Amino acid sequence: METLIAVGTLAIGLLFIAGTFVAGIHFSALTTERTIAAVAAEEAFAKIRLYGLDAGDPNLAADKMVWFENLLAIDPNEFAYPSIRNDPAQKQYGWSAICRLVASGSRLVQLTVFVTRASAPTASYRGDAGRPIPMQVKVSAAATNNQIRIQELDEQNWINDGYRIVDDKTGQIYRVLERLADQPDTIVLDGPWQGAATGASVWVVPPPTTGGRNPCIAVYQKVIRF
Repeated sequence: METLIAVGTLAIGLLFIAGTFVAGIHFSALTTERTIAAVAAEEAFAKIRLYGLDAGDPNLAADKMVWFENLLAIDPNEFAYPSIRNDPAQKQYGWSAICRLVASGSRLVQLTVFVTRASAPTASYRGDAGRPIPMQVKVSAAATNNQIRIQELDEQNWINDGYRIVDDKTGQIYRVLERLADQPDTIVLDGPWQGAATGASVWVVPPPTTGGRNPCIAVYQKVIRF
């Protein structure tokens, strides 16, 4: 009996230890990707500085975000990371940027960079870029000040728990705490919604059309003078 109790206690202890190893591997992978994302974002900002933007471009405005690739045509390979590798299969990460003027007539441009991972070689993504990119989703304010509603039915699964969204008008970044199970069109934010009550939209990197985890690792923002 004492031997059985000892073996049982040992088995329970080993299960707890095994669980900590699994959690450790998960958080280690998460930390590694966040570190890669920070470096990839700095490279993205450096490339945007290098290629430059015309702050007087009529497509740039202070009250809306514009996809960077609509303002400047550059080699699509420039959006892959690490850029020093020549084999596309080794470039597991990438970035996309949206931008807006800080104020009308200003030369200051607010740049928001989304750092993403390729889910799988056969994954299919929304948009025409062939990689995970931010897309606009129409939203409106909900009754609770830290909730918004997704307007289009086919876009409700574009935003899920843990996602980062960016207000199209102000550029403010929000983290999604939860998409309500009983109201799939309603998402809970980590702070009060500061955007318009109606007619608003947010930018988000949707999940692959073939399914899978969130392809967006992190979102970074910087103001640069051009």
